[in-house]
Amino acid sequence: MKTTNVFAALIEPLQRAVAEEGYTAPTPIQQQAIPCLLEGRDLLGCAQTGTGKTAAFTLPLLQELTQTQRTAPGGKPRALILTPTRELAAQIGDSIKTYGRHLKVTHTVIFGGVGQNPQVQAMRRGLDVVVATPGRLLDLMDQGHIRLDQVELFILDEADRMLDMGFIPSVRKVIAKLPQKRHSLFFSATMPSAVEKLAKDLLHNPVQITIDPGKPTVERIGQKLMFVDKENKDALLINLIAEHGMDKVIVFTRTKHGADKVVRRLVASGIPSFAIHGNKSQTARTTALHGFKTGKVRALVATDIASRGIDVDGITHVVNYDLPEEPETYVHRIGRTARAGTEGDAVSFCAARERDFLRDIEKLIRKTIPVERNNKYHSEAASRAVGADARPEPKTQRGGGQRRSSGRPARRPEQSGGQRRSPRTVHKGGSFSPSRRSQHQ
Repeated sequence: MKTTNVFAALIEPLQRAVAEEGYTAPTPIQQQAIPCLLEGRDLLGCAQTGTGKTAAFTLPLLQELTQTQRTAPGGKPRALILTPTRELAAQIGDSIKTYGRHLKVTHTVIFGGVGQNPQVQAMRRGLDVVVATPGRLLDLMDQGHIRLDQVELFILDEADRMLDMGFIPSVRKVIAKLPQKRHSLFFSATMPSAVEKLAKDLLHNPVQITIDPGKPTVERIGQKLMFVDKENKDALLINLIAEHGMDKVIVFTRTKHGADKVVRRLVASGIPSFAIHGNKSQTARTTALHGFKTGKVRALVATDIASRGIDVDGITHVVNYDLPEEPETYVHRIGRTARAGTEGDAVSFCAARERDFLRDIEKLIRKTIPVERNNKYHSEAASRAVGADARPEPKTQRGGGQRRSSGRPARRPEQSGGQRRSPRTVHKGGSFSPSRRSQHQ
């Protein structure tokens, strides 16, 4: 049976915008979600970044607002998209601008880390869509600049990450201010119990769609392991980027200080690079992302703040300069490449004191990562490390703090400039639950 291309159900201005972006065939989540959303059904979508979910909700959102046109009064948006990070909020804003280029739907993006006055002025003019992070949105609501009593459509994106970052109470405060009668969409990569309960409270008789690209994505990624002494990591990285065709690479480090150090070494070697982590201003982060997307920046060096919040097409390589402490973070990191059906490569450096991290990663992904020994920086000592030699260095030597959380509530990253995200532990059935808080982003 021939499957109808759901893009044909869109109004002409949206079809034109989709065609101008070069999209001809919808992704699975777009194929399943768009018809339901055009009918006004609530939706519960279990899908990760890289599946095309942003377009899956943005296109129907724009069509719904266009077909039920009314003027949005100042401070009272018609639609609200709530997302955990400023990077993701900005990307969704870009998608609205791209797909809505031939429409008269107005929007703005609201997050912390920048002055609020331009955001307040935009709200006063009246806007159809607001894309926001929880902290800044609640701040502007408390100040009386935004009211949600006329929201017709509400979208909650990356709900499990909201849970990880301690935002669920804030999300519930926002939901409490929404009208009872509304169209609601809920997206989450995983469904821990707290997220499942939130979905049940938010949605009315939803259509449920599950898209799990995890295994196919990992299978499309060429994974490689390189044993290297800690002091040779910089030289190995420079050699790989300069001589092995790494045109667009994300390099993951464990700490902010480490990211800055790696950037200095890369730039000194003539490789255009930027660091992106919680200590960077929003202006610096935006500049770095723009340079990376346009090709002016060859290497983006990031802490795990970027492992799920950045969705950039055409990334050729991911390099784990430091192996992550939590094995599931490895999967999130390497998933920055091999997007939308393409292939990609992931290279992981492993020093002697990271062998225990490697063991946990290979246990999680249920495979042994192939080792590349044919390079001048290969360390046989690191490859053979066992016992105490394979255990992580004490935090004081790695620039970190205590491994476990003190139990204090997480700060709002869009206010503090940083993120504290609970890495998640995999249980049977593939669900995730919060475990330890990483303090090294």
